[in-house]
Amino acid sequence: MIRVLVVDDDFMVARIHRGFVERVEGFEVVGTARSGAEALELVDELQPDLVLLDLYLPDTFGLDLVTQLRSAGATCDVLVITAAKEAESVRRAVREGVVGYVLKPFAFPDLEQRLQSYAADRVRALPDDDLTQERIDAAFVSGQAAAGRASAPLPKGLSAETAESVATALLQAADSLSATECAEAVGISRVSARRYLEYFVSGGQAVVSLRYGATGRPERRYRRA
Repeated sequence: MIRVLVVDDDFMVARIHRGFVERVEGFEVVGTARSGAEALELVDELQPDLVLLDLYLPDTFGLDLVTQLRSAGATCDVLVITAAKEAESVRRAVREGVVGYVLKPFAFPDLEQRLQSYAADRVRALPDDDLTQERIDAAFVSGQAAAGRASAPLPKGLSAETAESVATALLQAADSLSATECAEAVGISRVSARRYLEYFVSGGQAVVSLRYGATGRPERRYRRA
């Protein structure tokens, strides 16, 4: 089970968020905090894996709390849930290494998808044994791709959820993959897969090469940059 601490100064909102989290398989809420000071104490006491953090707390700004948590040696991840739409808040959240940024108000499926993605990322986390250069490079590419998706809006018609699935398919490909192979892995159409792959190419997160067969047009193959 992934242990979650909910931090929000509004009692009713915190209760709603707690209910949302507990509806997602594999997650349990171990506590709630209504201030930054209480959150610091509960993180130390309960050792949660993930903190759902509102930014507007009565005694501190949420991202300042993240800094305090890191200074105190806390290793929990942080998912921001807030009404703060300012670009600087988003940029700072990325710099602080938060795993997601959800704007209020939101519906249960919005949080469910992000929690499921977070759980999947934990499964793919780096092992404790010695790593190859390839695994290290893949980890950095994944983190840079996530930061880029968080700080820049996607083109119209593309969703962050599907973009993350396509990025994962790229990272997990042994060598390269075609739009058709990507579509099968993600569960979308070939045309949609190609749009996402070309988007990653334009952003420098993927590269494309041509594979020539005996007849017909060459096949476009994509791999992580």
